[in-house]
Amino acid sequence: MSRYMLFAAVLLLGGCLPVVCGAETVAAPIPPAFSGDRAMEWLERQCAIGPRPPGSAGIAALRAVIAAQADSLGLSYAELCFTAAIAGNDSTQRLCNLVISAGPPGGARLWLGAHYDTRPWCDRDPDPARRDEPLLGANDAASGVAVLLHLAELLAATAPPRGVDLIFFDGEDSGRAGEVSGFCVGSRHLAASWREFGSPLATGEPTGLIVLDMIGKAQLTVPQEGYSLRLAPAWTRAIFERAISLGLTAFEPQPGPAIYDDHVPFLQQGIQATDLIDFNFPQWHTTGDVPAVCAAASLEQVGKLVTDICYRPLD
Repeated sequence: MSRYMLFAAVLLLGGCLPVVCGAETVAAPIPPAFSGDRAMEWLERQCAIGPRPPGSAGIAALRAVIAAQADSLGLSYAELCFTAAIAGNDSTQRLCNLVISAGPPGGARLWLGAHYDTRPWCDRDPDPARRDEPLLGANDAASGVAVLLHLAELLAATAPPRGVDLIFFDGEDSGRAGEVSGFCVGSRHLAASWREFGSPLATGEPTGLIVLDMIGKAQLTVPQEGYSLRLAPAWTRAIFERAISLGLTAFEPQPGPAIYDDHVPFLQQGIQATDLIDFNFPQWHTTGDVPAVCAAASLEQVGKLVTDICYRPLD
């Protein structure tokens, strides 16, 4: 049957074709191609700044880079700053969560997050003499940020059908072992305040949050993080089903360990959130967390997944 005969038959039967029966049936836009090589450039650029612990010249320099990136792309940018106590300091510090917004304003929105601070110490380094050195954080911070910065380029070039907010958390990694209160300071503050007047997030409603953390190591394997699976099971499974449908082999739809990360404060506020993380990382909190242990292919797998979700929403 020719396409003209098919068209006539459909009209005769009172049916409809996807392209002629309303906006809700128009095919979703084809997601742009995510480049692992480009994301790797962003990872290396962050590491070239040096360590980026809260309150440091390094994190201020990275904050300026992120702001300049948003400005160059014509995307909305906001700094949500506050003061808080940080481990290892006698006084409070000024921390800043950052938000880059793309796509239509208001309405249902996808939140994608990563922390952009690095740990003030390499306290798990095998060499005791180096445990007071600040972490460079190629995988543990720069990897997730790199994916978001390249994604911003794609969102600026091709607008997504729904709003997308890229959130950069400050103060995630300054806690001492066993002291949960020293971790996720920025995300805890934002989870409690995102609806406040003047917040760029207050004009919309999140469909869900996806946090990217430690997703750059070579031979990446991302299981379903424990808190995500227990407290946001449908959201988490939908993300992994999308990954499998895209042929992204780094994602394993199997339960993984429960990790206190930037998604937890949002789960506690009733927002469905998932943490994409490969916690099996031998260089975690050591001087070995450098670009050489990361891979463009890993960044690309994660980048392809979140890009696809931006342009083909899960719900």
